[in-house]
Amino acid sequence: MMVSLIIVLILVLFVPFLSKTVERNLEVFLFLMGVAAVLVSHVLDSTLLIKVFNDPLKISFAVLIAGFLFKWFQAPIEKVILGLSKAMPLRLFLLLTVITLGLVSSVITAIIAAIVLVTIVSVLRLDRKSEVRFVVLACYSIGLGAVLTPIGEPLSTIATSKLEEDFFYLLQLIGPEVVPGVIVFGVLAAVLIKPSKKFNKSFIKHKTESYSDIIIRGFKVYLFVMALTLLGAGFEPFIEKYLLNLNPLVLYWINMISAVLDNATLAAAEISPAMEVPTIQAILLGLLVSGGMLIPGNIPNIIAAGKLSITSIEWARFAVPIGLLTMVAYFIVILTIA
Repeated sequence: MMVSLIIVLILVLFVPFLSKTVERNLEVFLFLMGVAAVLVSHVLDSTLLIKVFNDPLKISFAVLIAGFLFKWFQAPIEKVILGLSKAMPLRLFLLLTVITLGLVSSVITAIIAAIVLVTIVSVLRLDRKSEVRFVVLACYSIGLGAVLTPIGEPLSTIATSKLEEDFFYLLQLIGPEVVPGVIVFGVLAAVLIKPSKKFNKSFIKHKTESYSDIIIRGFKVYLFVMALTLLGAGFEPFIEKYLLNLNPLVLYWINMISAVLDNATLAAAEISPAMEVPTIQAILLGLLVSGGMLIPGNIPNIIAAGKLSITSIEWARFAVPIGLLTMVAYFIVILTIA
């Protein structure tokens, strides 16, 4: 069984880079891999099926509602974004955007923050390299910031529930590490993204999405969350056998598998109220940072990449080095606070 699960993991990691067909239909591919994982692990039952169908409902509904709102109010939203971008230098605008989206994602949810990000990118006429870098850095910021409250993303909901703590526990637990990280990603956006000759602050009305486009995106998010739930459940035997008893510093690095697996499921499997605070911090930070490395690692990634047609290779080329450097930086922080 374990060999089969490792094969599934390898396929999830590498096939999207090797096949453009898979890359264009990433949600379907991950869903099929999730089905394979639960069949191999013999964990498919009625309880899991109910969870698989129910878990994506709230997220998909939020995506649909946000999509409709942006369709109805697209013109004034674009004008506000353009007005703000004209009122300040582009570097400052990018810095403030990345930081703001990261911090408010814990209140408006990571999904809504990602949809706002897509709208901003569609208004700014950045060159392709700058656009990819901006999106990656913003998604890292959103992925970090959303964990500060239980409503920001599934990982924070599960962690707060398992630890049986109050609404502001995660803010107190890892806020001192997360908030500076969000700010650093904003600074990186200002430093690494250069205004190009293509950038123009004149207003261009962009094509309005059709209702079918919005519904299709909502379905893709639904299928994606289903896939992550299946993958997480399928890999639980693997996690329980090989990961749970490891040193938290080792687990921090192994949690880079959350780049392709649902970090909320990993958090559910790994976190326990009996753990010491530094151990919980190490687990959470490892899951949060590595989730930005590849497109399947976080829901904001797949929403932004899908809407803006960012390929897996384009994403990984910039996101993996940034993620590894961030992992090293947080590892030093963990050693300091341990």
